[in-house]
Amino acid sequence: MHSSQIVKILSSVKLGKMSVERALERLRHLPYEDISFAKVDHHRQLRQGIPEVIFAQGKRIDEIRAIAKALYKRSKSLLITKATQEIYDGLKLKDAIFYPSSGMISLGGSFKEKRGSVLVVSAGTADIPVAEEVVVTASFLGSNVETEYDMGVAGIHRMLDKRKHFDLSRVVVVVAGMEGALPSVIGGLTDRPIIAVPASTGYGTSFGGLTALFAMLNSCVPGIAVMNIDNGFGAGCLAHKINTL
Repeated sequence: MHSSQIVKILSSVKLGKMSVERALERLRHLPYEDISFAKVDHHRQLRQGIPEVIFAQGKRIDEIRAIAKALYKRSKSLLITKATQEIYDGLKLKDAIFYPSSGMISLGGSFKEKRGSVLVVSAGTADIPVAEEVVVTASFLGSNVETEYDMGVAGIHRMLDKRKHFDLSRVVVVVAGMEGALPSVIGGLTDRPIIAVPASTGYGTSFGGLTALFAMLNSCVPGIAVMNIDNGFGAGCLAHKINTL
C-alpha cells in the first residue's frame, strides 16, 4: 500500500466521506496479511519504497495466484519475476502484461508519469533478457527508462557512438556476460553511477556468469555497484532508488 493511498483513506475519514470502521477494514492488513502458506507484506512499499514482488520460480501456480490476488486487492499493482507463459496463463489476471523475454508479469504500476532517466545497456543480444528485467522493474516502479543494446567491447565503436547518452541519464545499468568488461569501459567515460549486472551467458570458462561477476567486482573504476548474477530485478530497484533521490 502506497503512502498516497493511506493519506486518501485518512482524509476521507476526516471529511466524513468514509466511516472509521471502513477505514479500519482497509488498513487492517498492515503490516502483513497471513494467508497460511505466505505472509504478504503490504507494508513494504511504505517501509522500503519498493513493494513486495513475487518470485515465481519454485512456487505452484495456485500459490502465486493467491499471493497475487492479496497484493493486488490492496495496492492495485503487481509485479512477478521469473515467470513463464504457463504461470501467466494460469493466473488469469485481467490486464496483466507478460514479458516473455524477461519472464516478468506486471499489472498496474506505481506511477503513470515516469520520472528521471535510467539507461539500460546490454553488452550482447544474449544479455537482453536480463536487461529487460531491469527495464520492466524500474519502469514499473516509476522511472523513465531508455535502452541501448548490443554494445559490447568486441565492437567498441558501437558504444562510443552512444557515449553522449550516458551523461544524459541519472544512472546507467550495464548487463554483460562473457568477460564482463563493459561496465568498466563505460565507467571510465562518464561520471554517472554505474550498476553492473553479470549475465550467465558465455562459453565454458565463463562459469555461468562467475567470470563476469569477478571481473566487475575487481573493476579498477571506483564506485561501480555490482549485482548478483542475472539479477536484473535487483538492479532495476537500485537504479530506481538512485534515479528518484
